[in-house]
Amino acid sequence: MEFTGQQSFGKFLIVWFGQLISTIGIGLTAFSLGVYAFEQTSTATAVALITLFTFLPNILLRPIGGVLADRYDRRTMMVIGDLGSATGLLFILAMIMTGNIEVWHIYVGVAFSSVFSAIQSPAYKASATDLLAKEQFSKGSGLLQLAESSKFLLSPIIAGILLTITSIEVILIINMFTFLIAILAVLVIRRSTKVDRDVREEKPWFTDLIEGWLEVTTNKGVLLLVIIISMVTFYLGFLETLIGPMILSFSDVKTLGMFQSISAIGMLISSLCIGIFTMTKKYASVLVIGLVMSGISFSLIGVSTNLYFIIFAGFLFLASLPFVNMSADVLVRNNIANDKQGRVWGIIGILSQLGFIVSYSLAGFLADRVFNPLLVEGGALSTTVGSVIGIGPGRGIALLFIIGGVFVVIMAVITSRLKPIKLLEHGMEMLPAEPVGLIQD
Repeated sequence: MEFTGQQSFGKFLIVWFGQLISTIGIGLTAFSLGVYAFEQTSTATAVALITLFTFLPNILLRPIGGVLADRYDRRTMMVIGDLGSATGLLFILAMIMTGNIEVWHIYVGVAFSSVFSAIQSPAYKASATDLLAKEQFSKGSGLLQLAESSKFLLSPIIAGILLTITSIEVILIINMFTFLIAILAVLVIRRSTKVDRDVREEKPWFTDLIEGWLEVTTNKGVLLLVIIISMVTFYLGFLETLIGPMILSFSDVKTLGMFQSISAIGMLISSLCIGIFTMTKKYASVLVIGLVMSGISFSLIGVSTNLYFIIFAGFLFLASLPFVNMSADVLVRNNIANDKQGRVWGIIGILSQLGFIVSYSLAGFLADRVFNPLLVEGGALSTTVGSVIGIGPGRGIALLFIIGGVFVVIMAVITSRLKPIKLLEHGMEMLPAEPVGLIQD
């Protein structure tokens, strides 16, 4: 399922702009519902559960969304996804306005929205391949990441202002209008594009899922890329969950907010640069360089308690990630047939996010039970490592960051030696039929 002869960067920008606006709206709601739930319950568990119910359905159902994106018109899938997501917010809004709201209503509403986001996301990713020429893939990837970073950079600031002058109900309505803008953007390009419908034997959906799985797992280069990105999300999950406890152990909430905002600016600038400047080769090299820079900066976050140094390291870390993501994104697009990209992105979506799930599960235990006890007064490493990075609350987390960054650099060195990754540079038509070894001689 693809747009025949309809590749146009202008049409891509129309769809991208609609999704940028809706992504900002999603960020507004995520921030505001977290604040609202905490104010209503005074528990962090309620906030954590909102995050869980927002995250899990999207990830677990994304492979099915990928199958739908390949079987049906991807533009229609995007519209259905946005409409369904808006419906979940409408349910929450109705409960609030009737005065019957309970925290479980919020869980149901965000989970419902997340289900439809799993339909929308693979269709959106695959449609970029439909609308872009190959030489535009890197620019498109940069813009996709720019839109994604907006919910971390712009949305919290906007939501914080809106919550001081208006209510959660208004923010939910604003988010629903942003979904409407995204839908209108898709409908605008729908008028000027045709869909090439492949005539093929109808097969069970599970067969399509298996095909998507095989596309990822039988292509050594693509599979290695997925493993690499999953490991990056693993360490990013540690940063998301543990940077707060580390910074708050010796500073305040204002400083934590400054770290998050300035770090997000790093991602924003890199994504913008990638979106402006066209790159058509050397993606594997950019991937390795990005991994090295992210590993070094991840370690630097933990080596000092100087706030300016930590903020600078966080900026560098998030600034390096778009180059990693862009390189992996383009290498996958160039090596997977367009009619299978929906289900492939669905499979990649769930596999690459496994790192988050594992790190979310392990972060608290590793910080509280393993690393922090090593660097308190009298801890096993207090007189050795502690003499360099300091001792006290949160310094064990710092050590975890340092070790994690070292492993990312090691992963980068290994990646630079992987022949299947280098072969992805040539695209599908150049891949050899014979099996190849993993390590470059």
